[in-house]
Amino acid sequence: MRHRISGRHLSRTSEHRLAMRRNLVAQLFEHETISTTIAKAKDVKAFAEKLITLAKQGTLSARRRAIALLGDRNIIDYENNKEVKKGTVIGKLFSELGPRYLDRSGGYTRIIRLPLRRLGDNGQLVLLQLIGPDEKPSKKPKTTTKRSARKKHRETAKVGDDINVEEAAEDEDAAKDSSQADESSKQ
Repeated sequence: MRHRISGRHLSRTSEHRLAMRRNLVAQLFEHETISTTIAKAKDVKAFAEKLITLAKQGTLSARRRAIALLGDRNIIDYENNKEVKKGTVIGKLFSELGPRYLDRSGGYTRIIRLPLRRLGDNGQLVLLQLIGPDEKPSKKPKTTTKRSARKKHRETAKVGDDINVEEAAEDEDAAKDSSQADESSKQ
């Protein structure tokens, strides 16, 4: 039995799982979107978010911890059939991605299910993406329960009654003032 054992095996040895997780996260940070299976995406998502949280700290010790967890590999691009080094994954993580998410407290990635299935084993494919810098967390409007709706209704009714009482008192005061003015004018 697997009681209280967290994580996914993904039909791999522990070394293979660790290498696969590092490769997928490095590709995610480099390209900011990757296509993979749902089980791998769920496994990689937590690891990527921990690394982005480290990058938000921006300290030397956080950078060293990220290098220990991920490894520092080069980002290579091809221009005119030649390899050109564009930087490192850790460099991009700490210079671009960390500052991008400073005002965000978690939820840096999202999983989007694709209608496509992988040929061969018919595995469910998903897109694992980093959230863009301009996207704000969606806040759902709160739904009121019957009890809270009733309480609000009572409060507004009390406030409304108070206003009506105050208006009535002002009307009475105005009537008294006008009657006193009439009496004084008669005398």
